[in-house]
Order: sequence, then structure tokens, then C-alpha cells
Amino acid sequence: MGLQRFNFKSGIYKEGTAYSNEGRFFDANFVRFRSGFPEKMGGWVKKYTSSFIGTCRKIKQWVSLTGTKYIALGTTKKTYIIQGTTFVDVTPIRATTSAGDATFSASNGSSTVTVNETGHNAVQGDFVTFSGAASLGGNVTAEVLNQEYEILAISSSNAFTITAKDTSGVTVTANASDSGNGGSSTVAAFQISIGEDVAVPGGGWGAGTWSSGTWGTAVGDDVTNTLRLWSLDNFGEDLVMNPRLGGIYLWDATNPTTRAKELSTIVGAIDPPSESLQIVVSTQDRHVLAIGCNPFGESNIDLMQIRWCAQENVLDWRPSTRNTAGDLRLSVGSTIVGALRGRQETAIWTDNALYSLQFVGAPFIFRATLITDGVSLISPNAAIVANNVMYFMDRHNFYVYTGVAQVLPCTVRAFIFDNLNDVQGQQVTAFANTGYNEVGWFYPSTGSTVCDKMVVYNYVEQAWSISELARDSWDDAGASAELPVAVKTSNDAGYVYEHETGFNDDGQPLSAFIETADFDVADGDRFAFVRRLLPDLSFVGTSTNPTLTYSLKSRNNSDGTLTTQSSVDVSNTTDFAMTNVRARARQMRVRIESTDEDNGWRLGDVRLDVRVDGRR
Repeated sequence: MGLQRFNFKSGIYKEGTAYSNEGRFFDANFVRFRSGFPEKMGGWVKKYTSSFIGTCRKIKQWVSLTGTKYIALGTTKKTYIIQGTTFVDVTPIRATTSAGDATFSASNGSSTVTVNETGHNAVQGDFVTFSGAASLGGNVTAEVLNQEYEILAISSSNAFTITAKDTSGVTVTANASDSGNGGSSTVAAFQISIGEDVAVPGGGWGAGTWSSGTWGTAVGDDVTNTLRLWSLDNFGEDLVMNPRLGGIYLWDATNPTTRAKELSTIVGAIDPPSESLQIVVSTQDRHVLAIGCNPFGESNIDLMQIRWCAQENVLDWRPSTRNTAGDLRLSVGSTIVGALRGRQETAIWTDNALYSLQFVGAPFIFRATLITDGVSLISPNAAIVANNVMYFMDRHNFYVYTGVAQVLPCTVRAFIFDNLNDVQGQQVTAFANTGYNEVGWFYPSTGSTVCDKMVVYNYVEQAWSISELARDSWDDAGASAELPVAVKTSNDAGYVYEHETGFNDDGQPLSAFIETADFDVADGDRFAFVRRLLPDLSFVGTSTNPTLTYSLKSRNNSDGTLTTQSSVDVSNTTDFAMTNVRARARQMRVRIESTDEDNGWRLGDVRLDVRVDGRR
């Protein structure tokens, strides 16, 4: 039969079997599609040498009025503003004690120091900064005490422990002279309590950090309450911040090294919400929206309530005839799940509906229109905008919203949702990579408690791809970053990565592959014999000797075990010449992969010398 050209359809197809997808690609890792052909995805490097602590599930970038570029990170333990290459801890303070309220006690030979503070309301892992403390008399000096500490354990509602350290972080052990209590001038500043890294199903003592909320109380039954998710949005050059089910905070760019402050504590604040699920800045009309918050004049949160501040004034939330502050309540559903700002609207998802919130001016200011019911979000961060189109993921499907919500046909749908850890669904985060016409979702697969995989949709090619990439959050190239940035935390050390740069995994080789579905000759009535392969590719990386491996896999029936019968390496020194291979079977597939450093590649069509080789 001679050479045959195999033009496999763009995208990864996993709906159905490997044989039913003949003529398509069936599996891949770190491969995207452009102009109908596969190519290796770009690599990544650490953008900063500094790390952060906690799991970051929100990134926000913006530019100040003076041109200063900022990137904000909201983690399970901290909030940071990155200025240049400097990480500034702007985590809000929830409580500051009076001088002398906090005292210390230490034991000879131990590095554990007990802090006595009545009604501290702290949680294990919280951060507290001491100032004004005097030496305990020995190794535990004033310099040792007067710094930030992570709370080691909760002893009671009036006491907790820390591990003594010097200013470089080296553990300090008390001696017999450490018999003092720190004096009468110690002030303790408690940062807002940390949140959970992973969702814990159910409630009670086993769900959430020990003593979450006030000391000695159980957490609720909804896993939504156990995961720390931030919403971050700039209001002009300032940053508005909201931990889910927490207060609303403001970071002032005119004092860039100071911590964010809760709105209610700022001079001039008028009745801001005390709790909210999410905040969104309506940029065109200059209102801050509190999505799922306590109604005006009430202290208990209403998960379907929406409030907004007066125009141009983030501190004034009391409705009056002299301002545009106001509120409304959604009716379809029992809780708001998430919201996303679009071009001329804010889309709001409840657990059973999608609404469009639009600015309409006086007297109503905002109007909510029900778009459809029966849809939701799998997580508050599962929606994204790309080229003025919204894409979102619920627990069963992917959707596109352009004024009307429609199911987005997906060629890997069953593969994704059948292998999704539903308990950790709140971690799912959507992303846009508009430089490559892509949107996607990081998600936790079955057995994983972190987002360890991603699915990508190219909205120009209408092609889906899959990869095993662990990321906690992502922000597209924008105001402060010329390339997309993403974050990942391991062992409590998180890093910001710059993506689409080179073809490596932070200095290490990035292995990538693509594999076709099974193909045959005469519908499998006869065996096929492949004896030659003619490569069609181009290398685009910086490697001086890049190599791509072509492998032929085979089996004699659809449920048989795949066996690699022949492999050949193609490099830039082989002139992509006709290559001898040898494989014989009823069904075959082609796998193309690279494992070397700095190797980028683009594929064309596959050409094989396939001959009929009898029956069996």
C-alpha cells in the first residue's frame, strides 16, 4: 500500500473507547493545539526566589496611579502584596491586646513557651506578633519574644504555646534563669485566623481546624465553611479583600507597607457588611459589591443577600437618598456560590441558578435578572472570562455564557468528571491563557486532596487537551505580569511561577507526549504491518540536539494489552528521513514524546508505510 497520511483531528477525545475514536488523538500531557496540529506547551520558571506560606487560591494584579505594579496573593495563612520582588505581609489584624494582658512562662530545657491571654480566640496555626515584652531572664530574651510567631497549640481558651526562636528562625531553648513573665508592657497583635488547606466533609470536632471560630465550638456541616478562599479586587489603586465568610478589608496603596484594615475599623466607615462570601468591584460605575452578606441593620449573614457601597466610596454602605448604596436579595437557590465580573454585568451563580447583575442607575441602582436555573458552579473560582465570553464548570458539565448559558461540548467530559474528587471540588479554579486562545480548569483528581491536573479548552480551535499539572491558582498575563503567573505550595512553601517561558519545568526537563487512538486496516478484518515511518515535525526550542521519540503500540483486540513493538528517535540531525520500524497487529496507535531539556516541537501529519498482512 505504500505510505499513508494520517491526519488526526485536533483535540483529545476520550468520550468512548480508544477504537471508537479512530482518526483522533486519545491521550496527551503538556500538549496544546494550534492551527489544527499539536505542539508542546510552554514551560515555566520561578518568578521570584522568595516563597510565601500557605496555599494561595487567589492572585490579583493591578497598577497604581503612579505606575507601581502590584501582585496580591491570598493564601490560607497570609495575604501578601508583591512590589517589585519584595513580598509585603499585609495580613489584617483581628485583635490587639492591652499592654500587659499577655504573659509568658517557660521551662528549663524546653523551647516551648506558654502564652497566657484571657479569651484569645486563637486557632492552632494562627499568627501573633508580640511587642514590648521584657526578657524572661535567660535565653528567652526580649529580642526572642518581640517578633511574629505561629501558634503551636491551643492549651485552653486562655492559653496557647509557641516555639521560641531567634530572629533568624533558629529554635531557642530556655534555661533555669527564664523565670520571668515578660513584664507588664507586652502587647499581642493577632492576625485574622488561618483557613483550611483542604475541605473536610461533615461537621463537628473533626471538621476544620481545632476550635475553629470561637474557642470550643464545632464547625458547620457544609464543606464550604472549611476551605479558605479569598476574593481580591482593586478599587482604584487600593485593594479590597475578603476571605470567604469573613470580613471585608482594605489595603491602602498610599501606605504600601501597612496591613490591610477591616472596613468597620476605618475612620468614616458607615455600616459595612461584617461578613461576606465574596466581593466584586463593579468597575464601570465604581461600586463594591458584597456577594452573600449580612443585610443592612442585621448581624447574621444571609447567603442570598447582595449589598453595595455608595458610588466612589468604599466606606459608606448605608442606603440613603443622598447616595447610591443599596441591596437586593436573590430568590432562586439557597446560597450564592460565586460571582464574576464581565464586560457590562456581574454574573452570579447560586447553588441552582445563574443571575446577571447590571447597573441601571437611580432609583434601583442594580437589577438582578435570572438567566437560567438548574446550573451552578463547582467552586467559587470555577468561572473565567476570555475575550468577553464567560466559561464555567459545575459538577456535571462545562458551560459557555454569552447572555445565554449553554453546555460547552467536551470531548473529555467523562474522563474529567469520573476522575474528579468531589469532596475537594471547592478547590477547582478556572484560568485564562488568552495568548494561546485557551481557558481551563485545575482540579483535584480521585485520591488527591490538591489540584493535580488540568483540562484546557482552545476556544478558537474548539479543541480540548489534558495535562497533569499541579497549580493552586493562576492569573493571565496582564497589568503587572507580561506572562501568565501561577502558584503552587508544597510543604508550606509556595512559589509564584511564570508560565509560557521556554520548554522546561523550572530548570528541569519537561516530558510531554501525545498518543493517537487505535487505528486498523479493513476494520480489523486483516492484520496490518507497518515497516516505515516518515516524520513531519519542527523543533522550536533552544536545545542543540532535540530528540522526539515515535513509538508504535499494538494489540489484537480492543481490550487487549498495548505492547510497544517499535520505537525510533528523531532528532534535528536525522533530516527527518524515512525511518525503518516494524510492527504487526490488528490495532495500532502512535505515541510521540520528548523527555529532554529545552525541547519544544510542533507536529504535522503522521505518515506510515502500512501493508495488509493476512488474517488471524
